[in-house]
This record gives sequence, structure tokens and C-alpha cells, in this order.
Amino acid sequence: MKKRGWKGLDIILITGDTYIDSPHIGVAVIGNVLAKAGYKVGIIAQPDINSGDDITRLGEPELFWGVTAGSVDSMVANYTALKKKRRSDDFTPGGENTRRPDRATIAYANLIRRHFKNTKPLVFGGIEASLRRIAHYDYWENSIRRSLLFDAKADILVYGMGEKAILEIAENLSQGGNIQDIRGICYIAKEPEKGYLMLPSYEEVKEDKEKFTAMFRLFYENNDPLTAQGLCQKQDTRYLIQNPPSPYPSEKELDEIYDMPFERDVHPYYKKQGVVRALDTIKFSITTHRGCYGECSFCAIAVHQGRTISSRSAASIIREIKALTRLSGFKGYIADVGGPTANMYGIECEKKFKKGSCKDKRCLYPARCKQLKVDHSRQRELLKQIRDIPEIKKAFIASGLRYDMIMDDTICGAAYLRDVVEHHVSGQLKIAPEHTEDTVLKRMGKPGSKYLQAFKEAFDSMNKRLGKKQFLTYYLIAAHPGCDEQAMRKLKEFTVRELKINPEQVQVFTPTPSTYSTLMYYTGIDPFTGERLFVEKDMQKKERQKEIITDSQSKRRDYGKVHRPN
Repeated sequence: MKKRGWKGLDIILITGDTYIDSPHIGVAVIGNVLAKAGYKVGIIAQPDINSGDDITRLGEPELFWGVTAGSVDSMVANYTALKKKRRSDDFTPGGENTRRPDRATIAYANLIRRHFKNTKPLVFGGIEASLRRIAHYDYWENSIRRSLLFDAKADILVYGMGEKAILEIAENLSQGGNIQDIRGICYIAKEPEKGYLMLPSYEEVKEDKEKFTAMFRLFYENNDPLTAQGLCQKQDTRYLIQNPPSPYPSEKELDEIYDMPFERDVHPYYKKQGVVRALDTIKFSITTHRGCYGECSFCAIAVHQGRTISSRSAASIIREIKALTRLSGFKGYIADVGGPTANMYGIECEKKFKKGSCKDKRCLYPARCKQLKVDHSRQRELLKQIRDIPEIKKAFIASGLRYDMIMDDTICGAAYLRDVVEHHVSGQLKIAPEHTEDTVLKRMGKPGSKYLQAFKEAFDSMNKRLGKKQFLTYYLIAAHPGCDEQAMRKLKEFTVRELKINPEQVQVFTPTPSTYSTLMYYTGIDPFTGERLFVEKDMQKKERQKEIITDSQSKRRDYGKVHRPN
């Protein structure tokens, strides 16, 4: 501020991560977008909530405070699925998990108000705020909590990918205009908004699981910018108002975001405090697109990034890669070229672009919709352009693939798989079948095991043909709603018999806010069929499910009878 001659700042952003100036970090993107628009922006990372030293060091902003818990929901960052405290935090210097408070968004809001009375508006954003914007089930308390706006007494909540909304908020506040018409935000009002859908109230959904289910379905179905209606929900004596979502960014708009001059490093103020492990993953990685239409039941991407793919141009991606090659420490390797699902780049339903996401069916489950034409040609061309850059030794695909899409691509699926196996695998390729039993996959919204078997055969055959010794790594989930010990035993048998492995990448299901799987976990009912489900809620038995699959054959214990609900 002193070097720039600034006496004060327009906007101060608070984050639960250390400050990494990278296009992979939400607060960095928002900060750069605002700075590019001419606003004076400061960032305070991981402020001490027990002292005023950090939160006061940049003064008070002229327009607003922006608050985010960081790149991960703070409760997920701080606790395992078995509710044990995590010792490490990849977004903290030194890696020790000591600087991110529980419910960080609320903690930071309280910190600001404690040291700045009657201060400027508080604007929430990021994944924690986005997924907790309405009444939601909180796994850590095992209860229904109010919107984060109400719990933290904030002014505005930006949900989803917030670049457009945050610029409009800054402009309207600087000009004394009305912020309540901005798309992609939530706010609190004394009266419901005319023409908006009325959700069951907080009090109703807290007491009645059927009403909670009805509320969640309305919420989930109104997340597409082309079809969504505004939502209202009474919480206590006032109303949560959710405006329709911001439009998805165009290719040009997305290019402009990723063309900004990020430093791609930890800020020196924080860098001297220790190594930040997250940088190892993201420094030389490329985001090619946003969104995912896989709609796995346990995944929150659909209500945060959206169900429509927004892809960058190849020219923008190539510009970014060339910029990476000039960075200190670059050794010729791109750690990842992808997005939420790497091979959705450049593949989308034309009908969806015009009419929005379908409310009555999914793109890939139970089978691929015929309207979605799967053609990996555009991604093949992008990968070829990357390989042609002289400074690139290898560009890996590490963010995961939908193998069912590859097998369904009759145009160039085989050619794409050859490209991946020959040029873009670092010894192992990550895929996420999550399970193999149809009863569990049905609840997850994942494809059947026939796709997995066909893809493994094709992958192994391609490696043999190319003279390579590469293998598949499988991500699996234990204790998902509908999964019992018998299902885990069958999964174990399948992996040994068909995949010829003893899996290690197994995680216990974590019920995070705003997913269908969490809804199932809370209610014990499949919301699509109305069937009652077995849901494992005992922590030791959850761990037992994981141990069934991870223990080697020689170590496996006899767990006796399969545990079923009383």
C-alpha cells in the first residue's frame, strides 16, 4: 500500500488458506478480477481469531469485506469422515493444521465485527458459503443448521463461481446502487420476494425429513442460469432470498480470467513461514474448463460450478502453459491438464446451451443421454498442441477421467485412449469407479461395473500394444448410504478377481452440505425412489467397511455377521 501510495483499500478479502496467487485459488481469482477492474484490494490470509493484530493491519475497507473459508469447507479441512481432527493442512505454511478455525466463515465474520463496529458490508463467498447457503444438514453437529448468512449475520452471500457477481457488488456499492437485483447472490429480507419459489421454512425442515427432502429437490433443481427461479426460505422471522444463478462464463470471459498475470506462488509474507504443500500440486497444473455433468450423488460440483461445461479456448490454455515454462523451477512437466473431470473439455449438449439443464434426467446416468454427443476430438487436438510445445517433456492428466464416456465415444474414443496411454500417464492413471455393486452405484449415480471392466481391458491392451507398463489407480468409497459390509465384501472380491489389485485409495463417505448423498445419509431414504436405505452411522463400523477392502488377504480379519439396521 505504501509503495503504491494508497492510503486505504476499497476491498479487503479474508481467507482460511494461506495466500497463493494462483488461478486454482478462488480468493486469488476474485482479488485479481477486482484489481483488474480498478479496485484497491488487500488480502489477509489465515488471520489469528484470538487477536486483532492480523485483522486490523490493513485498516477498514471503503466498500466491503470479502470472507471465504478457503478452497475447502473448513469442517472438511479440519476433520476426517470419522470426525477425527486432521493433523495436516496443505494450504497452511509448514503443513500443521493450526490456523484454520472450525466454521471459518463465521469465525472471521465475528472477528471483523469485534474489531470494527458498524463496519462495511460483509460479503461471503467460496465453497463453504456456497454449499451452506440454505438450511442444510451439518454432519459435524448431526443437525439442521440455518443459512450461513443468518448464523454469521452477514450482508451478502455469493454462491457458485462468483466473478460476475462480485464485480456487480463492487460497482453498485461504489455508486450507492441497489445490490439486491444481482444474480448469483443471497441476502436477508423482511418479506419474501414476489414471484420467487417458497421453500419449506427452516423450522419445518428441521422437524420434518419429508419437508427437508422436498426443500432440497427444489433447491437442487434451481441451479441452472437458464431455467432457475429465485428462491425464498423463512428462517426465524425473516427470509433468505436466493436470486437466480449468474450466467455461465463465455469462452472469451473464461479466457480473460485465466489470462490474468498470476504470480503462481505463495506471497512472500507467508512463504517465509514454511512450505505450502498445495503449491506442489497446482503450480504447474492447468484448468481447461469448469463444471461437471456427471452429477455423482456425493459431489457438490453441480450446485457450485454447475452442470454445464464452460471450456477455455485452446489458444488461452497454450498461452498459460507457455507462461509456466518461463517460471523458476519449471522442469518440463505439466502436473495436470484438466478440470473436475478431465475429459469433459469441449464436450457438451447443444440443447443445454439453449434451454438449460434437464430437470427430469441426468446426462450420464443411468446411461448417456442421446442428446449428449461424446466426441473427444477437441481434447485430442488440445493435447497435441501441448505436446508440440518444445519446452514440454510431458503433460499429465491427473484430475480423473469418465471412462464410460471414452468407451461410449464411437468417433475417437480409441484414439483418445491411445493418446492418453502413450503421452499423458505418469505410470498410473486415476479413475473413480467408487464401487462395483449395482445397488450402491445406483445411489451414487455412477455407471455399472461393465464399463469399468471394458475400460480396464482396453487400457491394458493399449499398454501392451505400446510396450508400456502402466496401471490404473481406483478411488473407492466405503459407508456410502445403501452400502453395508456385505456390499464391501463383494467389492473386495471384485477388485481381487477382476482388477487383480488390493485397493489402497479408499475413503469413508463424508456427508458434506448440498449433495443428494448427504440427503440420503440424513433421511435414510432414496429421494428418487422413496425406498428406505441402510445407512451406517456408527464410526467404528464405518471404519470396518473401509478395512474390509484395504486389508490384504493375509491380514484380513473375520468380521463375522454383516451389520444391518435394527
